[in-house]
Amino acid sequence: MKIALIGYGKMGKAIEAVALQRGHTIGLKIDIDSLASFTPENLSACDVAIEFTGPHSAKENLLKCMDAGIPTVSGSTGWLEHRAEVDQRCREKNGSFLYASNFSVGVNIFFEVNKKLARLMSRQENYEVSMVEIHHTQKKDAPSGTAITLAEQVLQEVPRKRNWVNEPTGNPADLVIISKREDPAPGTHSVKYSSPVDDIEIIHTAHSREGFALGAVLAVEYIRDKKGIFTMQQVLGIS
Repeated sequence: MKIALIGYGKMGKAIEAVALQRGHTIGLKIDIDSLASFTPENLSACDVAIEFTGPHSAKENLLKCMDAGIPTVSGSTGWLEHRAEVDQRCREKNGSFLYASNFSVGVNIFFEVNKKLARLMSRQENYEVSMVEIHHTQKKDAPSGTAITLAEQVLQEVPRKRNWVNEPTGNPADLVIISKREDPAPGTHSVKYSSPVDDIEIIHTAHSREGFALGAVLAVEYIRDKKGIFTMQQVLGIS
């Protein structure tokens, strides 16, 4: 399988290493210095695209991939206000698209544990729920996309929480996410339920980018010959 890498920073290089290990080739590498190569012709010469860029470029990158008719996986964060537009373009082009806030196999299992725990805690009003996420200092967005996914899962199950916020507010209806930026820190996420008598806490800690890279490659392997909009839960068989 020939892969187009849209975004060739640390994550792109990690994806390249895993893809090569799994017998794939890299047909196109796009970064800030090679934007002239980001053409429909070059995209069409590849089988799939993996897009890991930033919040200001992701939407246009993804629309370009949809227009080129190439199955596309994206892990960019901070652009989701445009998600409906990208999904619609995918449908119009009869394409295939998968977005995930986190491609790690462990994190996607963690998502399922988080949903189950939130469901169990939904009526336990003596427990206050809060979250912490820790990433490296080069991460541009806060809270992380993974933290937002976790928070939205809690909000769906715990009716006493109405919205998430990225700082303490004192409002009992707010789900507080504390973001910390420290080096080195590939990513740690925790969800804690605290009461006067005990705490219940779940934590996922990434040790490297390799887990995220492997998940992204598994995702393009999954969607290559399919049409539609997919999730990592489908890729991993845990939906």
